[in-house]
Amino acid sequence: MIVAAGLLATPAVAERVSNAAEALVVNEQIGLAAAGPSHLKSLVTPASRKTAMYNSSWLDAQSASKGGAQWKCLAEALYFEARGETIKGQFAVAEVIMNRVKSGRFPDSVCGVINQGTGQKYQCQFTYTCDGLPEQVHEPRAWDRVGKVAGAILHGRAPLNLTDGATHYHTTAVQPRWAHTYTKTTAIGVHLFYRHTWRVSSNG
Repeated sequence: MIVAAGLLATPAVAERVSNAAEALVVNEQIGLAAAGPSHLKSLVTPASRKTAMYNSSWLDAQSASKGGAQWKCLAEALYFEARGETIKGQFAVAEVIMNRVKSGRFPDSVCGVINQGTGQKYQCQFTYTCDGLPEQVHEPRAWDRVGKVAGAILHGRAPLNLTDGATHYHTTAVQPRWAHTYTKTTAIGVHLFYRHTWRVSSNG
């Protein structure tokens, strides 16, 4: 130990150690620069805010959610539009609805956004609101889950960061005309998400 300390104390060895440390710092800086700011940001973003609520363990641990009219509208939209989706996919659909609420170009309430155009031929924004079928819940477990998703979104427990400001979506089974002119932001499950030429903030 004393011999090693003595060797490090000599100028030649100390210089080599210093050069090696400088080279390590340079390589690290190159690596960080290559990673890009978005990747670096993801590395330091707390997982609890970014990913925790997008899995069944987190959602199942939440108490049953219920609320007023806005919660009911959002839960119904998720049930009839996305109950077969993954939990992450359900959050993404809810995010689109909230992006519309915040955009200033759609009604300023959850129920207003979901029911926009209902009763007008070819004008409804969410198919289930104008398909002529009664909105009846036959899958209690699915209803419980979408209710929890709706509660997490409305109470700010879920960040709006999945769709990069998307205000539109469609399933992979269809190809609407507007999809060619809007900006595709992401694909989650069986849904593709788009942002109009005007942009909504991607952060909740």
